[in-house]
Amino acid sequence: MSELEPMIMDLALILMCASAMTLLFKWMKQPLVLGYIVAGILAGPHLSITPTVIDHENVKMWSDIGVIFLLFALGLEFSFKKIFKMGSAVIITALTIVMGMIVVGVSVGSMCGWSRMDCLFLGGMVAMSSTTIIFKAYTDMGLRQQPFAQLVLSVLILEDIIAIVLMVVLSTIAVSGNVEGMQLFESISKMVFFILLWFIVGIFVIPTLLRKVRPLLSDETMLVVSLGLCLTMVVVASQVGFSPAFGAFVMGSIFAETVEAERIHKLVSPVRDLFGAIFFVSVGMMVDPQMIIEYWAPILVIITGIVVGQLFFGTIGVIMAGKGLKVALQSSFSLTQIGEFAFIIAGLGTSLGVTSDFLYPVVVAVSVITTFITPYMIRLAGPAYELSCKIMPSSVLKLTAPKEAPLTTRETQHWHYLLKRMCIKVVIYTIVVVATNTIIAELVAPYVYEIIPGLWGKIICTFSLLVCIAPFLRAIVMTQNTSVAFLTLWVIGGLHRVKLVATVLIRFMLALYLAMSAVWLFFQWSIAVILFISTLLVVGAIFTQDMKQKTDYFEKIFLNNLNERGEE
Repeated sequence: MSELEPMIMDLALILMCASAMTLLFKWMKQPLVLGYIVAGILAGPHLSITPTVIDHENVKMWSDIGVIFLLFALGLEFSFKKIFKMGSAVIITALTIVMGMIVVGVSVGSMCGWSRMDCLFLGGMVAMSSTTIIFKAYTDMGLRQQPFAQLVLSVLILEDIIAIVLMVVLSTIAVSGNVEGMQLFESISKMVFFILLWFIVGIFVIPTLLRKVRPLLSDETMLVVSLGLCLTMVVVASQVGFSPAFGAFVMGSIFAETVEAERIHKLVSPVRDLFGAIFFVSVGMMVDPQMIIEYWAPILVIITGIVVGQLFFGTIGVIMAGKGLKVALQSSFSLTQIGEFAFIIAGLGTSLGVTSDFLYPVVVAVSVITTFITPYMIRLAGPAYELSCKIMPSSVLKLTAPKEAPLTTRETQHWHYLLKRMCIKVVIYTIVVVATNTIIAELVAPYVYEIIPGLWGKIICTFSLLVCIAPFLRAIVMTQNTSVAFLTLWVIGGLHRVKLVATVLIRFMLALYLAMSAVWLFFQWSIAVILFISTLLVVGAIFTQDMKQKTDYFEKIFLNNLNERGEE
């Protein structure tokens, strides 16, 4: 028991401080996140007038678990289908804000004379507004059903995804020590590939598994199964080279597409709240009040940069998306704060040892202040719009008026539908083929070579690989070729037929390249021989009825699982 006493004492201190502060901040009608941070300051090593945590390593371990569960819960509230349904307005707004605010953060850090890594991480921290704080503010003010609120919440979902990408990019820069375009492109491409691969495999396997064992899933077993799969994905992500939080988010997004998503979210919420509280308390423990006093000027500069930057880029982004000046101001005035991801990115920089000690407490101070002013900024949007209408010339007001979507012809609608479905399916099948190639070449082939060395081992591996990928090669070439949109455009004829044939040829060349890559993994023969074998494989797969049945079977299971939650 003596070995456990420091850990139990630390946990007791953390939770008692958190309890007192959350009650106080609940009474003050302020976000609980701020209460946790204040509790961390009280329990931290920088205040001698209060008891202090003994073992900081244990607290760090708990806070890391807290990040994992926070990202898992965030993934449970996220849906890939929502991203596809958001439309261009959300994408344009989110990208404009994030890219603009990164520039603002880097510029402010440079003005303060900070190091390059401090500037880059500061840019990432100020680029993301707080989903939790804005959601709570809208709920308290009764604004959640307003059109601009729906736009802002959609932008925040996309910003959370961009934040995950940004964490991978910053980790790559921190490890390599420099900013190389090709290396960043490879890292982002690798991340996108793995997130899509895990999502495809997860949607194919997990909903099916949950259906099979549903009679056995009591609340207790569901909690154990979901957290077990979450931590398994955390381990996989870590082994591949990504952050553990990234793996937790991916598994959460997979569960979000199942009918058990709401049940899992309800069961996981107490675990998330407990470890999330420890995480935010640990954030507060890293805050040195003396350092905040010392860096008061940069704190004010960063706050000014966030408010001005979000107002400018948020307004510009929403207007570019065609939503009009009023919605633009209501949206931008809502986004003038930083929150959860700022702490997570700050913690990433600290754990990697690439940011200065002062950056963490500075960012926490900025977050606290911008959180307090959020409700007031939301209320100022109305008067700001009225003032803008009075002082802006009529010609400028016309430019900022809401834009109606242009009318499209029936043929254009068919092309949009066809190309969207075609691209999605081709990307999915290509990822499956590449992943199958990698698994067999890297994991299966070495064991086969031990049992059957030499030429016959290579032949067996090649044959097995080609059999596995043949249904997907056929699907790449044939997808959407019998759809209503394809056939309608074909009947119309003319230039449409030329374009349709071009899409088929492009997909055939892609399938041929993938088949050649599969053969090349085991036999480095001449290009002519590999091309001949690959062509036979692709053509044979296209005209083989068995391949069509296998493709249809896999696609049916995937689509049923993907749409399962919507069918309930």
